[in-house]
Amino acid sequence: MRERAPPGIAAGIIACTLCGLDAHAIAAQNGRGAAMDLIRVATPIVLDGRPDDAAWQGIQPLPLTMYFPTFRGQPAQRTEIRVAYDDEYFYAAGWFWDDDPSGIRINSLYRDRWNGDDAFAIYIDAFNDNQTAKWFGLTPAGMRFDLLVSADGAVLNDSWDGFWDARTTVTADGWFAEVRIPFSTLGFQSIDGQAVMGLTVTRLVSRTSERVTFPDIDPRFEFRQPSQARDVVLRDVRSSKPVYVTPYVLGGSDRRPLLDTAAGRWGARHHAQREIGLDMRYALSANLTLDLTLNTDFAQVEADDQQINLDRFSLFFPEKRRFFQERSGIFDFPTGGNGQLFHSRRIGLDDASQPVPVQGGARLVGRAGEWDLGLIAMRTADTEVTPDESFGVVRLRRRVIDSFSTVGVMLTGRNDGDHHNVAGGIDGQFHLFGDDYLNAGWAASQSNLDRDGPSLTDRSAMQVQWQRRSSRGLWYTVRANRTGGGYDPGVGFLQRRDFSFLSTAVQYFIFTDANPTWRRVFPGMFAGGTYRNGDGVLESGRIAAWLQAETKGGSMGWIEPQLFREDVVQPFMIGNTVGIPAGGYTFANIWLYWQMPTGKRLRTTTDLQIGTFFDGWRTQLTLAPTWNLSRHLEVGGEYVGNFLRFGDRDQSADIHLARLRLRTALDAKASGNAFVQYNSTTDRLELNLRLRYNFAEGTDLWVVYNEGMATERAADPLLPEPPLSFARAFVVKFSRTFAF
Repeated sequence: MRERAPPGIAAGIIACTLCGLDAHAIAAQNGRGAAMDLIRVATPIVLDGRPDDAAWQGIQPLPLTMYFPTFRGQPAQRTEIRVAYDDEYFYAAGWFWDDDPSGIRINSLYRDRWNGDDAFAIYIDAFNDNQTAKWFGLTPAGMRFDLLVSADGAVLNDSWDGFWDARTTVTADGWFAEVRIPFSTLGFQSIDGQAVMGLTVTRLVSRTSERVTFPDIDPRFEFRQPSQARDVVLRDVRSSKPVYVTPYVLGGSDRRPLLDTAAGRWGARHHAQREIGLDMRYALSANLTLDLTLNTDFAQVEADDQQINLDRFSLFFPEKRRFFQERSGIFDFPTGGNGQLFHSRRIGLDDASQPVPVQGGARLVGRAGEWDLGLIAMRTADTEVTPDESFGVVRLRRRVIDSFSTVGVMLTGRNDGDHHNVAGGIDGQFHLFGDDYLNAGWAASQSNLDRDGPSLTDRSAMQVQWQRRSSRGLWYTVRANRTGGGYDPGVGFLQRRDFSFLSTAVQYFIFTDANPTWRRVFPGMFAGGTYRNGDGVLESGRIAAWLQAETKGGSMGWIEPQLFREDVVQPFMIGNTVGIPAGGYTFANIWLYWQMPTGKRLRTTTDLQIGTFFDGWRTQLTLAPTWNLSRHLEVGGEYVGNFLRFGDRDQSADIHLARLRLRTALDAKASGNAFVQYNSTTDRLELNLRLRYNFAEGTDLWVVYNEGMATERAADPLLPEPPLSFARAFVVKFSRTFAF
């Protein structure tokens, strides 16, 4: 669903509705069924990608069901998946026979990059909370990818890396796999030596988009939803508590141009980088992990994708840094209007997304008793543009009434010595009945910069959302939120301020099992508006209707007419070339989108929007092709073109954003990533080159090169022309993880 409202909150209006709900009945209703005991193996399992060990022969395969393209249809390819465990590991093995082995898709060897390959995936809800899971994926080439799942499958985090191992073999009969996941990576909750987890496994045949799953999951749910996993029991197990220590050494240099006004020419400022640092991870208990960091460095993190801002509100950039990834869903606290009470990018990055040195910090996440717990304390260093600052975050959340309902609190703080900011809130998700949920939340902030004593209402944000979550039949959502003009979470994100928002969306999913081409069609409608609190005027409104469809071959697309209303108080610029005057505007467009099947080696998505735009016209075209030339080389690109015409004002603009990615891998250890992007609004060309050699899990050598070039160098006629390169950096970083 494209119009997905973020979870929100409002408290006690549902207490009577929730009385008497039975957690086991709800679990059964959602397909989890009775808990299943897994087999404990007593003989060794050799991890070689050939599941022929004697231990596997005594384990029954899991019962699999076709999920796609036809629910409970007859799979074309034979599949067996077995799971087991011992004192230290969770094991899985797959027998993936194929009647056309030449069609097995191996598109990439790049770590953490699923790219239309055939795949085997395991989803483990280790805390059995129906909301979070760890996703372990594997391709026939043995390439691993792992993700964190939160918000019951609505939020995926692909920046997380866990410690685990896998092996595969490809033969004339198909491909075969073995997976070994340490209990320390899962971090489960054990009571008297018994652990109950949620388990889902799937196999994907990419060329035909055929997917089978365990358990039997109705397509009205996403197969990755933790709430749809099967409860499994592991007995006489205890999660180990190793200490992982990861020191790093880094060397390099960066260069920036510097104008020598006395000499009348440009010079350069060189800065040598020589750094050492340390990360440490310690499992305080089976389900509570402490991360410590000293002189933290994120040199190996990929550069942000540039964005084009076509309105007057802030852009959102996701977190990519590994330190903030583990169980990051605990810290989700949406406040409406794409706002978040906590956004980790406010730590260690300035307003221009430039790195700020992190002196050190700690992060504690997991579960203590009945509570999900998240704590962050960090300190950043003084720079030319930012003072040294301290950051703190506390997050608590627990299940109430049933296993699908939670309440929580969050508190954040930021202090640079002269200024301080504190924000906090309470939120909850409540399962009402069937597939219906209520999310509600309230947050407020306080700063010593607040003037004229703004009221609590003015310094707060609140949200409530009623949603029916289903991908079969009727889906709907109603959402309302309000954010005051004085609300300013110092460690959060706000897209706009001082507004109220009301929206509703409805969608109906129709499965066409008998049709040979179409799998599912779903018409829908949306209506929503953002109102200024001060005068109650509709600031931004949108009404849309769409028809979306999926094919049994894996394609997907939609057609969507849209009507907009914008009230502009202050004129603003788009692309530094055209301006939007103050005034009220009504305009409309048509949105067309098509995505080719991910299993094709050469594929693309096409996105076209055309229509009126404020007092003019806009055509926006997006093309995102990907070509897997071989398993060793992937070429991907994206082009976004916005063509704006304002005839009455004789203004126009052609705004271009282009990206090119080259991903290469010699094998599972040696890989490279080159990322070039150009933005015509800034006239900048940026290059990010990252080479990695993974000696073993947790031991890496990185070589990183960054270059920024100004393609338009018009300067003051009284000054010399600036250089082409405005920033250049070269870094070599080595890190090694020791386990104790």
